Amino acid sequence: MTSPLPDATTLTLHRDGLELTARHVGSPNAPLVLALHGFPDTPHSFDALVPLLLDAGYQVLAPWLRGYTPGSASRSARYDVLAVSDDIRAWHRELGAPPTHLVGHDWGAFTAMVLAKHDPAQWKSMTLLAIPPFGGGFARESLPLLPRQTLMSSYIPLMQSGFSPRLLVRDNAAFVRRLWQRWSPDWRFTDTDFAPTAQVFTDPTRAWAATRYYRSLFTVHRAATRDFHRALLSPLPPLPTLALAGTNDGCLSARLHQVLSERAGAHHARIPDCGHFLHAEQPAAVAAHLLPHLRAAT
Repeated sequence: MTSPLPDATTLTLHRDGLELTARHVGSPNAPLVLALHGFPDTPHSFDALVPLLLDAGYQVLAPWLRGYTPGSASRSARYDVLAVSDDIRAWHRELGAPPTHLVGHDWGAFTAMVLAKHDPAQWKSMTLLAIPPFGGGFARESLPLLPRQTLMSSYIPLMQSGFSPRLLVRDNAAFVRRLWQRWSPDWRFTDTDFAPTAQVFTDPTRAWAATRYYRSLFTVHRAATRDFHRALLSPLPPLPTLALAGTNDGCLSARLHQVLSERAGAHHARIPDCGHFLHAEQPAAVAAHLLPHLRAAT
């Protein structure tokens, strides 16, 4: 859900030949929440959650993933989770490295996991939205759930194809809008809610960069890809971890989310009548789980 957030400041950071962009709001003396968005999305999906975090005494930095802004979309740049993780570390240093909680959705959740596993002492807590933690080893209970999840994940090979950027930009990002509808069937989002995402996915270069993340998943000849998979499969660090799922998520099965979360040793909770974009759909319900988790870790 998009709101004005009148006190938000737009920050820029130059690295890797790119101009990265983030929205910052709140007192620089407060504990920091890093709000990391995913696909196909922007930091605006956190707009309704941010005021609840501010009221609870936190500052929030919500960066755009590299490739999701004009200044960070380049055919010569890397677009993978390890590159984004390095970006987030740079943002953290830029703000003076205050006590920080990681909150990630979709690709942002994978980024949070990599950051937490590489340097757990740097962070106070981790919250994963719509994506479960990985690294608990094989869960036998997941086997009956995999056929349905394979069908739900059928968009991934499509995003890996060279055709995907042209598909996404067609008809004012109509395919992306359909993904929102399928992944969050209870959410009656408006054109205003969708507008920031439409702006990204009607730009051919940004659509190419956003889908490049998927094409980077299986490029095992690249060291960054191998390092990502090693990090993903390594055990969770001793960091307070909350994993939230929407009961009606059309992208990832809520039951599979629970099985993997419990296997990895994270605290799992579900938001009823909610889909993949749970923090935008039901920010108060998300905050009801998130704020006690942050306070306990602080």
